[in-house]
Amino acid sequence: MRSRSYDGDLTPPWKKAAPAPEVAAEPDLVVEDAGTGFCGAVVRVEKTAEGLTVTLEDRFGKHRVFPMTPGAFLLDGRPVTLVRPPSVPARRGPLLSASGSIAVPGTKARIARAGRIYVEGRHDAELVERVWGHDLRVEGVVVEYLEGVDDLPAIVSAFSPAPDARLGVLVDHLAPGSKESRIAASVTGPDVLVVGHPYIDVWEAVKPSSVGIPSWPRVPRGEDWKSGVCRALGWTDLTTGEAWQRILASVTSYRDLRPELLGAVERLIDFVTVP
Repeated sequence: MRSRSYDGDLTPPWKKAAPAPEVAAEPDLVVEDAGTGFCGAVVRVEKTAEGLTVTLEDRFGKHRVFPMTPGAFLLDGRPVTLVRPPSVPARRGPLLSASGSIAVPGTKARIARAGRIYVEGRHDAELVERVWGHDLRVEGVVVEYLEGVDDLPAIVSAFSPAPDARLGVLVDHLAPGSKESRIAASVTGPDVLVVGHPYIDVWEAVKPSSVGIPSWPRVPRGEDWKSGVCRALGWTDLTTGEAWQRILASVTSYRDLRPELLGAVERLIDFVTVP
């Protein structure tokens, strides 16, 4: 008599737990994430580099994104596996901009405010425009770039910040004790806000998963960071400008950025727009 094979699993079939039933993630379906307890209605289903994700909105209007892994959600207290609906109907509720704020379709750009937001370089400005461009036009905020922070004290002095003309500045690699932190401290005041992120360059503020890489490489001290990144990733046939365009093309919304950059830019927009 041949012995039965369980493919290495000695658990008898009748003792194995049944797989969680599949449920279509239709808009407004209310489920709970089993891992965090976050409960909300389905807003949308999206395909990412890491697989399908679902965005839930709780009763306070807060959105959170979760991977659609088997058995990860509870429906009426029972585990279920969310799957993409056969056909996704038009999204209900307000349209969101790339930054996650409520979009205002058809609105003309507001006349530019006296206040400004400065960022370090062209890549920073292009990334901010890609994600927050709609918000900035609605609020009438102009973004300019510095090409480095060494001249920031002179720029702030020439700008003459005032309560009705505030100045916000986004700085790369704003770490305690760094040159950037000392310059920031020298210009910060009631009408000047300098915030930053911990990354060497704004490239690193884009999530590696969005770019399709496992992580951002570590570049040896003394080597040009952008060139070192291209070398480590095997992008040797690209200039740094072409590499940046590849990275920028991978960003479609705030979900592709790390939270440190998201929080910094949101603070600056609030600072220059709120009296």
